[in-house]
Amino acid sequence: MDTWGRVLDTIAAEFSDLREIEDLTRVLVRLGVAAVLGALLGFERERAHKAAGLRTHILVSMGAALFVLMAVRSNFDPEPLSRVIQGVAAGIGFLCAGAILKSESSEQVRGLTTSAGLWMTTAIGLTAGLGHELLAVVGALLALVVLRLEGPVQRWLGGGSPGERGD
Repeated sequence: MDTWGRVLDTIAAEFSDLREIEDLTRVLVRLGVAAVLGALLGFERERAHKAAGLRTHILVSMGAALFVLMAVRSNFDPEPLSRVIQGVAAGIGFLCAGAILKSESSEQVRGLTTSAGLWMTTAIGLTAGLGHELLAVVGALLALVVLRLEGPVQRWLGGGSPGERGD
């Protein structure tokens, strides 16, 4: 075998984790579902002029999906896989904490809905990455319902607009 043949064999061996079209399709579908669902939530938040918008939600959802995809594709046993999920859940907590701002007034805290949305987006990404795409879709749709109907329900109940409460 010539030098180029050995180089190509070495490169192929390095990227051997997605040799089968079924494996590549599975990864693309899971990451794609995570990206689309993150985009739906992010678009809604961006439409509401919130700091964490489209790109943030897409990256959070895809990142969560990629972490569990890596663990699943590495054939992790349930215990190490649960530690990966716990690590992702704890890690997103730091990002969410940075989105929460307390004002001078002790009654006003901003960013709680943004943080909860990022947390939910992480759960959606984890769910999609684990191969439960339908469950991820249902979770995302219910989250959208909550985000879209909260303002009208508050006004209907006479509680003011969401912006008056801090998020």
